[in-house]
Amino acid sequence: MSVPFPGVAAARLKLGGESGQEVTVQAGDVLVLPAGTGHRRLEASGDFLVVGGYPAETGDYDMQRPEKATHDASVQRIAQVPLPGADPVTGKQGALPSAWKP
Repeated sequence: MSVPFPGVAAARLKLGGESGQEVTVQAGDVLVLPAGTGHRRLEASGDFLVVGGYPAETGDYDMQRPEKATHDASVQRIAQVPLPGADPVTGKQGALPSAWKP
């Protein structure tokens, strides 16, 4: 893959499902995705690593797939996920709690 800075861990991702947007991320980038946001890795350098975190109050990991038969139930479950109480990088005083709108 062509990385923006050779020697830096990087990946090309698709965010927002099949018709979503492709983005390139590299070591040090942080993505905070709202519940229900489709995402997948398209390609990555061999040293690329993802660390994921979910708020404790969200319960068990709940993978949803874009299927017509389960769409309405998935939308209802996604709507029940609470807004984050803190920014995952800078804490309660960070930008995320005030910028993230329901």
